[in-house]
This record gives sequence, structure tokens and C-alpha cells, in this order.
Amino acid sequence: MEKSLAIIELPQLALAFIPVLVVIFIQFSWSLPQKRTIHALARMLVQLLLVGFFLSYVFESDSAWLVLMLLIIMVFFSSWIALNNIEAPKCELFQRAVFAISISSVLTLLIITQGVLQLSPWYHAQTLIPLAGMVFASSMNSISLSGERFYSELANKVSYKQARNIAFQASMIPNVNALLAVGIVSLPGMMTGQILSGVSPFIAARYQIMVMCMIFASAGISSAYFLYLAKAKPNASS
Repeated sequence: MEKSLAIIELPQLALAFIPVLVVIFIQFSWSLPQKRTIHALARMLVQLLLVGFFLSYVFESDSAWLVLMLLIIMVFFSSWIALNNIEAPKCELFQRAVFAISISSVLTLLIITQGVLQLSPWYHAQTLIPLAGMVFASSMNSISLSGERFYSELANKVSYKQARNIAFQASMIPNVNALLAVGIVSLPGMMTGQILSGVSPFIAARYQIMVMCMIFASAGISSAYFLYLAKAKPNASS
């Protein structure tokens, strides 16, 4: 049965914040800080509304250069955000993060868009940008986890090889858990969105398999390469 996805009006969208207010009330009642939560919610709201407006323009422009520029900006932002929890010189780490995210993303997206989806043209924004966003986010989180754990282990005088292995394993835990839970505990975003828009669950499942492979691979490759580049650090003994 085909059914188009309902358009959410702004008054209806406001209802989604009711359970959010419950969480903020709990924080207030327990004397927990709410400032960061409110800031994050406000930033989320503004960012998503702005990106919705901007992406509408990008989709209509059909410009390869505009899509490429947007992807580069996404790489730089994801690389910087990945370093938030890592206690080490940010300038050097930023360069490593950019290299790691770029290489893992180009490899993964090339195989997915040209091998699996056979996307034409390659810069088809409505397909490439959402997929790239998933890849960048996965790489960003993986580098953040692996970097934080890696430098914590080095601070405890652990050898580079042992710290690398521990950090890599830690960074892959969320992705391995996601593989184990998908279809049983959760229906992830891609599959849920397609089912809500009326796509057959069998087709949606194929797309979700593609996305899970894409996210797992980008996380693993970016984390491994970031840790490989960290070997050049003087105090990262082998």
C-alpha cells in the first residue's frame, strides 16, 4: 500500500518538544545544569531549519562545484568536532582528522554511489549529500572515540601498538552494537524514513544494509588511519 508521507505543520512540530520539556524539567528538579541542553536544542533547531533552506537551493542548482564545496565544508567541520574530547594539540590533530575522514569517505562513497547505486551524475545532491552526511558523522564519532582513548592510554605509559589496538576496539563498539541491534531492537533512520514514505519494507531493508555497511566501513577506516597517523607523534613509542 503506497502512502505519501504527511507534511508536518509548525504547530504540530511544536508538540514534539513536549517530551523534551519533560527532560529539561527533570534536570531542573534534580538541580542539574540545563544551560547546555537548552543551547544544544536551540542550535539543533536553527541548524536544521537553515540547512533545510540551504539544501533546497543546492538541490535545485544542479551544480557539481557547489556540491563539492559543501562536502569539503562538511569534512572540515566534522574533523574539528571530532577533536572536542581529545586532550592533545588541536592543530596537528585537525590535519590528521581531515586526512582520515577524507580518505575513508572518498573510498566508501565512491563504492556506494558508483558501484551500488550507480549514481548519475555523480554529484546528484539529493542522494550524495545525505549519504555523505552519514559517512562524515560516522567517521567523526569514530575518530573522537579512538583519539580520546588512544591519548588516554599513552598518558598511562602504554605502548603505541597496545594503545592503538585498545583505541580502535573502543571506537568500533557503537558500530558493532548497531549491527547486532538493527532489525531486532531498532529500525534505523534510512529504513524508517523509507517505510514512512510508503516504500516496501523489503526494498527499505536493502538500502539499510547498504547504509550499515557504509557507516561501519567509514568508521573503521577513518579510525584506523587516524591512529596510523598518530604513530608519528614523538611520545607514541612502538
